[in-house]
Formats: sequence, C-alpha cells, structure tokens
Amino acid sequence: QVQLVESGGGLVQAGGSLRLSCAASGRAFSGYTMGWFRQAPGKEREFVAYIFWGGGKTYYADSVKGRFTVSRDNAKNTVYLQMNGLKPEDTAVYYCAASVKSGSYYQADPYDYWGQGTQVTVSS
Repeated sequence: QVQLVESGGGLVQAGGSLRLSCAASGRAFSGYTMGWFRQAPGKEREFVAYIFWGGGKTYYADSVKGRFTVSRDNAKNTVYLQMNGLKPEDTAVYYCAASVKSGSYYQADPYDYWGQGTQVTVSS
C-alpha cells in the first residue's frame, strides 16, 4: 500500500511559479512510475506529466511542455512538479499518482494509487 500526499498548491498571478510536492509513504517508491494529473471545474481529469521509476525519462502534455518540469528524489520518496509561466488555464486540482504496472502513463488506467489533490489557482 502506498499513500500519496500532495502539497505546494496555492494562488499565484499569471506568469508566476509554484512547485508541487508529492510525498509517498511505503517502501519501494523507487519502483513506481509517478504521474501528475489535474482536473479543472467542470472538466475531466487530464494528464500533465510523468516520470519513470529511474527518473531518467519524463513525458509532458503539450499544454505544459516547456513550462513544467517533473522530477523525483527517491531518497526522500518525493516527486515534484515545478510549474513556471503559469496561466489562468492551469487552474485546477493537481493530483499525483503512482504506478507499478506497465501501460500508457499519460492515461489514468495504469495508476494504482492517487493522492487527495492540491488546488492551484492562477489569477489573470
């Protein structure tokens, strides 16, 4: 069993930055592929980014590419999402997720565990 707790959300002006953290409990964190998703009011949950267990490979949604960076520190059982150049359309609840399965990590299906989410609000 893995528990995920996100933090770092808040209110920021357009163009600003935030860094989200996702702390994982349990062992074998380094074996999980970690993903970030977000859900805006009235919209479906959408993929943001993922990072492979080894940390060497990352993948981003087109909407955040070049602005967001996902990283992980396996020694601290933590994954991060650095968000720069924030836009009002980035406003959403951001969730981290963990997967030990293979699959299409830009979709929700392979992920076994989810955090409770953290709110990010970008004002114009």
